Amino acid sequence: MKVGFFITCLVDAMRPSIGFAAIRLLESAGCQVEVPMAQTCCGQPAYNSGDRATARALAEKLLDEFERFEHVVLPSGSCGGMIKAHYADLFAGDPELSRRYALLQPRVHELTDFLVNVVKIESVPGTGFSGRVTYHDSCSGLRELGVKAQPRSLIGQLPGVTLSEMAQCEQCCGFGGTFSVKYGDISGAIVDEKCGHIEATGADAVVLGDLGCMLNIEGRLRRRGNERTRVIHIAELLAGEGR
Repeated sequence: MKVGFFITCLVDAMRPSIGFAAIRLLESAGCQVEVPMAQTCCGQPAYNSGDRATARALAEKLLDEFERFEHVVLPSGSCGGMIKAHYADLFAGDPELSRRYALLQPRVHELTDFLVNVVKIESVPGTGFSGRVTYHDSCSGLRELGVKAQPRSLIGQLPGVTLSEMAQCEQCCGFGGTFSVKYGDISGAIVDEKCGHIEATGADAVVLGDLGCMLNIEGRLRRRGNERTRVIHIAELLAGEGR
């Protein structure tokens, strides 16, 4: 199974270890993984800011680079949601781009959804973490892609790891891309509430599937004086790198 891996610009710039962990997971599942080196952004920041021209150009670029693959996988519900739920809007009015996108769209997968529903793996290599975790459902992955049971199913395959659900696990962390910049006070209040729910579980770590949420939650936990609770991307946990 040939997979084109979309790194996401945030992972590439801020936490490339997540990308490497995801690739190791895919390879351990028997996938042949290729990373197009000219890839950049999915266009979500531009799209959310009303810059449709830039978003359209980036969407066309991604289509050119990835339409040859049997599957496209990415470690982010946010970018996955942009590609699967919003590219049709960007390509509306262009029959040829719309046709090409219609062929690609069903082959785009968030990482955990791909592992559970396409590859159907029954074991994961992760052995680097033991303890109690709680899971934060990132907004786009949950609401645009239906990612909910998939990561929990995979966590359940890890020996020595116990999942404790937090209150309001589906509530936004307050990041929301440029929302956290434009409405800093509101964003801060939202993530502060999220951190309270995380801490109330007594979990050793909070696990999640979007780096934007990771950075937001981890930053707030540390500013609250919490140096104990770890913040781990699901790819790193499953790949055995959540030590």
